[in-house]
Amino acid sequence: MDTKLIESNPSIMMGKPVIAGTRIPVELILEKIAAGETIEQLLEEYPRLTEEGVRAALHFSDSVPLSTDSTY
Repeated sequence: MDTKLIESNPSIMMGKPVIAGTRIPVELILEKIAAGETIEQLLEEYPRLTEEGVRAALHFSDSVPLSTDSTY
């Protein structure tokens, strides 16, 4: 995975991990995939999103525990 596809910046989305170049949080991608949306549906819903970005979010979730009460 290209680690540059996921970024965390305190001035963007309160430091939550996002897809680089967007304000789309990794957490949102994971929630939508868990709810049954496909990668293709996400790409249609979020035109700035790429398949590589979605896959990076999925890979990121495997390596970093996500929590709603902490900043990354």
